[in-house]
Amino acid sequence: MEKEISPYAKPSSIQEGDLATQGSLQFPPTAISSADVDDSYELYKRHADDEVDDAEAKRVLRKIDLRIVPILFVTYLLQYLDKNGINYAEVYGLNQGTRLHGQDYSWLSSIFYFGYLFAQYPAGYLMQRLPIAKVLGVTTLIWGIILMTTPACTNFAGIATNRFLLGAVEAAINPGFVLIMSMWYTAAEQPLRLEAYYCTNGVSTMFGGLIGYAVGHIKTGLAKWMYVFIIFGSCSIAWGIVSLLVLPDLPATAKFLSERERAVAVERVAGNRQGIKNHHFKKHQAWQAFYDPKSWILFVMAIGAQIPNPAITSFTSIIVGSFGFDTLGTQYLQIPGGAIQFLSLLIGGFVCTRWPNNSRCITMIVANTICIIGAALLVGLPDSNKWGRLVALWLCFFQGLGFSMSLTMISSNVAGYTKKQLTGALVFVGYCIGNIVGPQAFKSSQAPRYPSAYIAMLIGYCIKLAMVIVLYIYMWQVNKRRDRQAEAEGTTGLAEEREAIERGMRDETELDNKYFRYSL
Repeated sequence: MEKEISPYAKPSSIQEGDLATQGSLQFPPTAISSADVDDSYELYKRHADDEVDDAEAKRVLRKIDLRIVPILFVTYLLQYLDKNGINYAEVYGLNQGTRLHGQDYSWLSSIFYFGYLFAQYPAGYLMQRLPIAKVLGVTTLIWGIILMTTPACTNFAGIATNRFLLGAVEAAINPGFVLIMSMWYTAAEQPLRLEAYYCTNGVSTMFGGLIGYAVGHIKTGLAKWMYVFIIFGSCSIAWGIVSLLVLPDLPATAKFLSERERAVAVERVAGNRQGIKNHHFKKHQAWQAFYDPKSWILFVMAIGAQIPNPAITSFTSIIVGSFGFDTLGTQYLQIPGGAIQFLSLLIGGFVCTRWPNNSRCITMIVANTICIIGAALLVGLPDSNKWGRLVALWLCFFQGLGFSMSLTMISSNVAGYTKKQLTGALVFVGYCIGNIVGPQAFKSSQAPRYPSAYIAMLIGYCIKLAMVIVLYIYMWQVNKRRDRQAEAEGTTGLAEEREAIERGMRDETELDNKYFRYSL
């Protein structure tokens, strides 16, 4: 009978009797290059014989949560507000102030993601080679400066350049936060922590709607649309300084933890069987990222997920207005959608953390099915049913849960640091493609009905649902095959756990490490 392994059990504490019953795993001493092992490997091996009980691990986890999650929460809130500032500014004269015509506004949404796409792989490389917290802090500072310059734009060329640069600078945030999740948290802990910052998509929709409503009451000074960018940009600059000072780079070097707590933090995450960080770029892992089926499934999933995204971001004010609501209504009627997004993300994160086995893909399927219903109603309901169409739009705010949970597939199910950051970059290339294509479905010639946009949303959600199912089947089959192999070789239990963690700390990928298992 297989022994139950504590989440914080030390694999090095296997008893002699365990090895006798677990097969003949061999661990010969070999010379290891520093490029082949995790950046935290030395600390990990130095404390390999230390025992960590659950109470101590939970105390360290609380300290990590209090330091990491608030920084991610506020940074992501500002990032979401900043890139969607045009949504709030549009109703207050952005088009007139920058002399936009026809499809120009749609292109502003797309151009942001051209910048995001352009910078995706350079940003990933910088985050691997340099301290990741410093890269993210500087990024926040720079995008705040760029946003503050937006009111100086007086034509399409100027604001298009501004949006491209903003997208290029913000490209590091999403993949960077996914990497931070894998560096600080166990696979079971990641869904709730990721949703804790990703739920700011909903918070920012509510918060941005309130700011937009407040800006509407400004009667003097600059044009109203300019205040949106000045307010958001100044907040980002201030927060960038805070992030630089407070966000730590690695568990092994975190100054807010003691030496013992750093060892516990490393030991906790080593149990993910994928190490923490290796700053050396490895070509074989790069090639593997591009021939791994998961990479392309997640890539297509991201495209499908993001084609509908403009409807709940930069085009929300326009859509709500097209239903027949007044200018102020286009702002405060976004708040319920934001609330739905906020609650669905937190509830989904809690469910996947509380019941970690086989819950992530199911959660994505449920959330995406709700989005399909919402998009189908937008396609089918008549123009006269404005409240029904508004509720249908609110249902589409469940989309954030499905996409954010797919990000945990990178943080939990991709090992090897080079491969992880490249897989994340590939997924966000798909994210950019979806966000470039999506706005073009909102054709000015079809206003205010926008039938092409709602059909595109429905198609995108269906593609995403199909990819979730394919991904689940693929990972489930791999897990079952590896379980059968381990059982045949007699290498289940603690011996397998020890070898899996050691290989993870040597920066092996999940395809090379046959003891790795996917979180479904």
